[in-house]
Amino acid sequence: MGFVEAIQSGFNNYATFSGRAARSEYWYWTLFNLIVSIVAGIVDIVIGLDLLQAIVGLALLLPSLAVAARRLHDLDRTAWWLLIALTLIGCILLLIWDCIKGTPGPNRFGPDPLPL
Repeated sequence: MGFVEAIQSGFNNYATFSGRAARSEYWYWTLFNLIVSIVAGIVDIVIGLDLLQAIVGLALLLPSLAVAARRLHDLDRTAWWLLIALTLIGCILLLIWDCIKGTPGPNRFGPDPLPL
């Protein structure tokens, strides 16, 4: 999955917490989120307000959580594991899991997101 397809998938599945997301979808969405946040921050500095970055953050929060949940589903883990992000060790564990290839073939959360 390429950058554009991942962004389209993120917005098409804005609040869909079911299904699976491949590594490429998750990381391209994360890159998009980072780029948009940086641009919004720069615009906020230029115009002297802290409004745009907050709006962008709120607008991208739900789809980011949905993509992260689907990424965990690809690893055959429930989305409840996202709660461990509230700890430093949990953030490290989630980062490691986000780098691991998903389970091949179908699992309890659905078919393989990138069938070969």
